[in-house]
Amino acid sequence: MKFPFNKRYCRIGITAFTVVAASICFYYLIFHGDRFSAQLDAFFKVISPVLSGIIFAYLMTPMVNGIENKLLIPLWSRDKGFVTVKQRKYIRACSITLTVLIVIWLIYGFFSILIPNIFTSIRSIARQFPEYVENLTTWSAKFLEDNPDIEKMVIRVLDEYSEEFTKYLNGSIIPQMEALVKQLSLSMISVLKALWNIIIGVIISIYVLYNKEIHAGQAKKIIFALFNTKTANQLIKDVRFTSDTFIGFISGKIVDSIIIGFICFAGTTLLKMPYALLISVIIGVTNVIPFFGPYLGAVPSTVLILMVNPVQAIYFVIFILILQQIDGNLIGPKILGQSTGLSGFWVIFSITIFGGILGVPGMIIGVPFFAVLYAMIRRITNHMLERRGLPVETDMYLKVDYIDDKVFVPIEEKSAASTFRLNIFRPKKALNAPKSQSIEKNDDHQENENN
Repeated sequence: MKFPFNKRYCRIGITAFTVVAASICFYYLIFHGDRFSAQLDAFFKVISPVLSGIIFAYLMTPMVNGIENKLLIPLWSRDKGFVTVKQRKYIRACSITLTVLIVIWLIYGFFSILIPNIFTSIRSIARQFPEYVENLTTWSAKFLEDNPDIEKMVIRVLDEYSEEFTKYLNGSIIPQMEALVKQLSLSMISVLKALWNIIIGVIISIYVLYNKEIHAGQAKKIIFALFNTKTANQLIKDVRFTSDTFIGFISGKIVDSIIIGFICFAGTTLLKMPYALLISVIIGVTNVIPFFGPYLGAVPSTVLILMVNPVQAIYFVIFILILQQIDGNLIGPKILGQSTGLSGFWVIFSITIFGGILGVPGMIIGVPFFAVLYAMIRRITNHMLERRGLPVETDMYLKVDYIDDKVFVPIEEKSAASTFRLNIFRPKKALNAPKSQSIEKNDDHQENENN
């Protein structure tokens, strides 16, 4: 016996099942969120090598494309004028190999220069630490001697908090030393696991890069199978915009940070400041974090210089302020351009929110992620306004008090002199109003002008 198939009942059943399943998931999230979070963390630990490989492949794609399209393909096709499918596979393998070798060489060169200088700086700091403390103590004593009011205030503060600090040291820090040593051991194991995931991720990234067009084609195939053509085209366009925003911002920020690091090294060397290379590396690395990064890097750098020479620490703070003004107004806009399209407020907002959720990685990716979210919200808002026959320009709404719901004409804020309609705001629906209604509006407008 053949049962008749009814699409309407099938859709109703699928919708009901989806609603019930979503309700169960929502209940589980509300009342068993800790268990869900633990399962989610375990899941991400399992797939972290795959995610690392995809991220590495995404970051290395521009370099692979540049080597392949601008170097190897012109070189390979110089004689015949074309490249066969088999030759293209060889070119792809060579471009991936060159990219991986260049990245490894850059990382090795960076750390081979950085690590010895860091060890030298740390050894010098440890050896000369008593002298630094004595210099700082002498300078502080002389400063307090010259300012007796500040000296009285400092003594009062020390008397109030010294006893509390001693209790905290004896009651909290010393008993937790064993737990601290255990935590350090676990941290070393975590570092080794992270290194292993990075190695696996690099291997996965090679396979992803080799077949990146096939993976992109499969993803587009799934999108066109699940959605209608218009929605699929818009979704693919959004993915391209997201990719361009992320890769443009991150690559531009890395180049900007390298330039700032070199300028900082040149400036600190000319000013004969101690630990010039170490300080320049700190400033360059923290500059990757937008807005707050330079100041986060300036704090430990200032402390290092302060232990050697307090006067030079003041000069260093002035130098960093000048350098960040140059970066924010000249170097940064030239490199990044309008890659995000966000104002200063939204940059600070995105860094604060995503930094609080994800920490330092959130502060780095928060700006491009929020730029994509901001662009999507703006597009949806403009589309909804256009469907209602209203203008999409923000400037047109700066002085609007309300919108006439009959003819959809925005009305300016009421002033002491008069209240009038904006003709430039009038959409097609309002312009095509009946003649009698238009005559009444003109009469009202003329009466207001006469008044």
